[in-house]
Amino acid sequence: MENELSIKEDGFISLVEERDLGNIIKPLTKEIHLFDSFVAGTTHLADPSVLDTIRVGDKLSLMRENNKFDSNAVMILTDERKKLGYVPEKDNIIFARLMDAGKLLIARITKIEKRRSFTQISIGIFLVDF
Repeated sequence: MENELSIKEDGFISLVEERDLGNIIKPLTKEIHLFDSFVAGTTHLADPSVLDTIRVGDKLSLMRENNKFDSNAVMILTDERKKLGYVPEKDNIIFARLMDAGKLLIARITKIEKRRSFTQISIGIFLVDF
């Protein structure tokens, strides 16, 4: 019953006031897997300690960035909003266009490999569909 939507005498507004809107919408969303890639730029992080806090399965945010080197730059952030890196330039044009059109994209960590001073982070990129 907790995740069930029901019409109340008070109407929809009272339902929103009683519960967090995210909890109402959450059952109505699905994640559509688009692509597998990796996180680029992990060797250039201002705060490399972020690499010690991530785990396989973590949900990551994708955000467009105004970048003078790449007009399609898509930054990857942890759930604490710390910069992890970028979607590789060779893969980012479609994701940039989707985000510019107002689509919500996320990523999930699928694999983490530490290689000497380099950490390779494999990700799956998903479209959140409502």
